[in-house]
Amino acid sequence: IDLTSRAVVLFLSLVTLAGVSSQPIADNQRVFSIAVSRVQHLHLLAQALFLDFEGSLQMEDQRQLNKIFLQDFCNSDYIISPLDKHETQRSSVLKLLSISYRLVESWEFPSHSLSGGSSPRNQVPSKLSELKMGILLLIRANQDGAEMFSDSSPLQLAPYGNYYQSVADDESLKRTYELLACFKKDMHKVETYLTVAKCRLSPEANCTL
Repeated sequence: IDLTSRAVVLFLSLVTLAGVSSQPIADNQRVFSIAVSRVQHLHLLAQALFLDFEGSLQMEDQRQLNKIFLQDFCNSDYIISPLDKHETQRSSVLKLLSISYRLVESWEFPSHSLSGGSSPRNQVPSKLSELKMGILLLIRANQDGAEMFSDSSPLQLAPYGNYYQSVADDESLKRTYELLACFKKDMHKVETYLTVAKCRLSPEANCTL
């Protein structure tokens, strides 16, 4: 089964899970609604995971880790994206979709370290894969013959801070904090980009952030 067929199968699964009719779908807005719903769920889950971890820390550890994170960068910061809400609103639908695809793709490997424990945590990798395929369908529906990316090579980002290496307890705290904070940050970005892109397809809508 090729990539396009897999994407269609996964998307139809998304439609069923979202409670949408299984009749043929031609409306881009409906497709976008499913994708936005998916990333909203992931963003809420990312927030919950981060807050749970932060709540388990001592107050001084929280303060120090927050200070360190503000000075650090997430791996996905290497993905060129709008600098502010004004640039986001000026970006084309295809550009916002392409950036969202790259951001989701960058989490496919590190997301497996988020698994374990509760059932929602274990769903993160599969939900990211479903979202990625949904965004790919939207890109193909909106690209109108244009290339999806200027660089079609797979995105290669190093694991977060050599996360899987054995380290001391204090360094492990820092890496876990960074991983969860970056995941939350990136899911917020994708939610914003997909919401604006969806809104841009409604000429009468007010897409102000």
